[in-house]
Amino acid sequence: MASSTSSLHTLQGKVALIAGGAKNLGGLLARDLARHGVRAVAVHYNSDATRAAADETVAAVRALGADAQAWQADLTTAAAVALLFDQAKARFGQIDIAINTVGKVLKKPILEISEAEYDDMFAINSKSAFFFLKEAGRTLQDHGKIVTLVTSLLGAFTPFYASYAGGKAPVEHFTRAAAKEFGARGISVNAVGPGPMDTPFFYGQEAPDAQAYHKSAAALSAFSKTGLTDIEDVVPLIRHLVSEGWWMTGQTVLVNGGYTTK
Repeated sequence: MASSTSSLHTLQGKVALIAGGAKNLGGLLARDLARHGVRAVAVHYNSDATRAAADETVAAVRALGADAQAWQADLTTAAAVALLFDQAKARFGQIDIAINTVGKVLKKPILEISEAEYDDMFAINSKSAFFFLKEAGRTLQDHGKIVTLVTSLLGAFTPFYASYAGGKAPVEHFTRAAAKEFGARGISVNAVGPGPMDTPFFYGQEAPDAQAYHKSAAALSAFSKTGLTDIEDVVPLIRHLVSEGWWMTGQTVLVNGGYTTK
C-alpha cells in the first residue's frame, strides 16, 4: 500500500493546471495555490477578451514566488484539451493538480432553447469536462488531484436552467467513474458545486427580482458580504480537496451556505 505521508498531499512543489484560470474563481485559485506553496500554475483562458486578465493572473502568481504561464484554448474539442495538458507538462515537467472551472450559464425556458444553444451548452459544460478528466487522468502524476466545477442547481427543483444544470449533470457520473478508474494511482477526483456566485456570470443572467431572491435564499445569506456564494469561500474547500483532503474522492460537494442540498 502506498504511503499516506503528508509529503504526498502537500501543495509544496506541486504544479497546478487551472482551466478558466484567468479571472473570478479560477484567478483567485491560481493566486491562492501559489500563496500556499505550489511551484507553478498553468493558467488557461478561452478568448482574446480574457487575455489581459490571464496576463494579470500570471504576473500575480509570479509575484508570489511561483512560476506561471498562460495558454489560450477553446476546450470544446478533445484535441485542444490534449494540447493544453501537453503544453503545460512540457513547460513545467509535470502536472499534479488539475482544476476545471470552465462553464457557461443560460437561463431560458426549454421551449425557447435552440439546437445551436443546446449544442453549445453541452459542448462547454459536459464535453469539455469529460475530455479534461480524460487528459488529467493521462497526464497527472500519481497521487494527483482533480476538481471540476459544477453547480448547486444539481440539487435544485427549478425551471429555466435545463441546458445549464443538465449540461453539468453528466459531470457527476464522469467524476465517479474517473475516481474509480484513476484510484489505483492514488488520484482523487471530485466535483464542487457552488451556489449562485457573486461574479459577472450571475448578474448577466438574473433580473433584479431574481437577484434579490438568490441573495436571501441561503441559510447563511445574512453572513455573506453579498448574500451570494463568495468565491473567497469556495477556494479553501478546493485547496483542501487538492491537498490534505485527498481521501475524499468521487464526490459532488455543494458549497452554497445552505442554498440547496441533494
